[in-house]
This record gives sequence, structure tokens and C-alpha cells, in this order.
Amino acid sequence: MIGASRDSLAGLQESLQSFPPGDLSSLSGDLFSVAALLATEKSLRSVLSDSGVPAPARRAIVADVLGSRVAPSSLGTLEEVAAARWSEDADLVTALETLAVGAALLEAANGGELDRVEDELFRFGRAIESSPQLQLALTDPALTAERKAALVTDLVGNQASEVTTNLLAHTAGHLRGRAPVAAVAELSALAAAQRGRLLAVVRSVVALTDEQQRRLTAALDRITGRQVRLQIEVTPDVVGGIVVQVGDEVIDGSVATRLEQARRVLSA
Repeated sequence: MIGASRDSLAGLQESLQSFPPGDLSSLSGDLFSVAALLATEKSLRSVLSDSGVPAPARRAIVADVLGSRVAPSSLGTLEEVAAARWSEDADLVTALETLAVGAALLEAANGGELDRVEDELFRFGRAIESSPQLQLALTDPALTAERKAALVTDLVGNQASEVTTNLLAHTAGHLRGRAPVAAVAELSALAAAQRGRLLAVVRSVVALTDEQQRRLTAALDRITGRQVRLQIEVTPDVVGGIVVQVGDEVIDGSVATRLEQARRVLSA
């Protein structure tokens, strides 16, 4: 998102903080539902994102078309979304999904489950990354969104929290061109950002001790100027050392990388 869309989303995200906690679950579900609807209804999406249409008129359209489909407590938020300025009509769908995720994560935070949700999202992301078959299934155009959501729900089972299950189910059915691994990584990043933290994915050949984790966290806090939460994956791929990814930045101190660099020099 750029320009007006980014500013509009930031303002709407801020408004979630004052939303009644008891209604966050239904708000998240309603926002996901409307996002799915607008993703397929081009004409409605275009009208609601058209700044040439007066904001009161867009609010009225939302009330007329969606008033009977969502909870009364959700309608006001949807009207605010429609009244905001959007650079592109696709940004409206992205904003609704981002707000839906934010509402769900706020619900988890209020219930003391945010750390659990972060961990569950991370573990599921690693499971997708290691399963080409699952990636193919989730990107198969022959499977409906409902079937993909059901597939993920079955895989998660009863072990994950309700918030995690709902987030993964919607995301699986509405990738909108994103790779499954990247889409789940976005959820993990949003979960970390819920507390103003950055997510650092650490890959190591052995589990890090508590002291090593503390020192690495402190170092990354200093480098980024933000509080960092570690998600650690033990994998033989790195051979030795660690690989740390924070957003788009990768710090690669693995033996595997150094061996590959040496091989390239020798073969040059």
C-alpha cells in the first residue's frame, strides 16, 4: 500500500484499540467475510473505493448492502472503511483483511493468548514450508476457498487456539496470488507487531540456550532499535552457526553459506 491507502489503514488500525473487547471476535469474522465478498464483487469494490463518490453515499451503500449480513457492532467499522480514501480498489480488500487479523490478535491479547498464537502461526508456517504437497493443494485453482480452509482446519485440529485456526483458515482460502509460506509469514509478523515487536526468525543446527537467546535478542534490539521476539527453528540445513531473518533483512552466519562461498571461489 502507498499514499492514501497506507494512511487510511493506519487510522483504522488505531481505531481498533477502542473497539469493545467482547465484540472483537465477531468483528474479525465480519471483516473477513466482507473482504471475501469484495474480492469477487468488482463493481461493489470499485464504488466503495471511489473517492469521487461522496463518503456519506458510500456509508449508505454499506448499510444497505451489508447491514443485514454483519453484526450491528461491526457495521460502524465497515462504514468507516468505506468512507476512507483508497489509492486502488484492491487496497480495500487488503485493508479489510488486515483489520480482521488485527481484531483477532487484539482478542488473543485480551485473553492472554497472543504468545500462543504467535508460536502456533510460526510452527504452521514451518510445516507448510516443509510440505510441497500442502503448498500445491493450497494453490490448486480447482479447490474452492472453502475446501482449502477445511483442509487447514483439519490439519490444525483441536490443538491450536480458535484465533489461530480462524486466521489460518481464512488465509488458506484467500491467498490472492501470495505463496502460502509468505501469507502465513505475514500473519506471524502482524502478531509480533501487535506489541510493537519485530519478529526474528532464527535458524540454527542446534537449539539455542536461554543465555544465547538472551544475548541474541539484546543484540537484535540494539541493531533494530525495536523490541525483537525470536522464533527459533532447528534445522540441519545451516550445518553450523545461525541464520537470522528480520523482515527482509537476512544475517547469514551459517557454515553452509561459508562453505558455498568457498566452493564458488575454488571453482571460479
